[in-house]
Amino acid sequence: MRITLQEVSKGRAGQALPSMSLEFHSGAVRFALAETEQRPTVLGLIASGRMKPDTGRVTIDDTANPKELRRRIALVDAPDVSDPHPDITLAGVVGEELMFAGVGATPLHARRWLTQLGYNELAATPIGNIDPAARVRILCELAVLRDGVDGVVLVAPDRHGGSPDGWWRIAGEFADRGYAMLVIIGGSAAVALERMQEFEAINASGPVQPLVLEAPADAEPDPWVAEPVEAPENGDAPDDTRRVEAELAETAPDGPGFDEDSAAAPDPAAASDTDTTENGAAR
Repeated sequence: MRITLQEVSKGRAGQALPSMSLEFHSGAVRFALAETEQRPTVLGLIASGRMKPDTGRVTIDDTANPKELRRRIALVDAPDVSDPHPDITLAGVVGEELMFAGVGATPLHARRWLTQLGYNELAATPIGNIDPAARVRILCELAVLRDGVDGVVLVAPDRHGGSPDGWWRIAGEFADRGYAMLVIIGGSAAVALERMQEFEAINASGPVQPLVLEAPADAEPDPWVAEPVEAPENGDAPDDTRRVEAELAETAPDGPGFDEDSAAAPDPAAASDTDTTENGAAR
């Protein structure tokens, strides 16, 4: 499985996410740079098929299929979208994710699952107090429990502090298990990883085939090719930041959801694969 983002951006003049191209695939871990409070989440939503870019194209195995992308890629720990509330106990987070995975989700099931993973002593600890590396391990293990998940987009693990070698090593272990791993990080974490030569950290923003927007006249419409957005002449357009924040809010538990054709968000029929909840980890 290969996921390719070609010249994607969000917001007027790329304010929410500047134009970027990147690629990640099964059996490898890659990192992508995104800084400021909002951009890591926006990039994560686009890379996992949960938000339509304003420009550019997103494909899975060279095909634009956002529904398939949402089903196969889990969005993990994205701020304000899929990160667990810091005050919820680890057992509570695990129980909720076990429920979404369609397996036993009682407190007993949660503790048994944590025991198997070696974290039973942390069951009553608020997840906001969990070591960053352990947090990544637990949330990613919960993410891949879901049927059909073949990849993970992990958003901003560096925001929790600690050395990046812990969570990067864990992401690499998931790649060794065959998953496609994309880790969205800030510049400082990227510099640290690049200095740790033993990890051979590779930036996902490598050479990507140029985007071609023109298509034959008889071709079917591409479900995920976006043209550049121009501001109205009357100057009454809403602020882009507010618009993107509204889109992010619609992925929350009480949000109305998107129409799949216009916004590439989960439709009700696919809720078990794509919905988010306030405390969920993988969406």
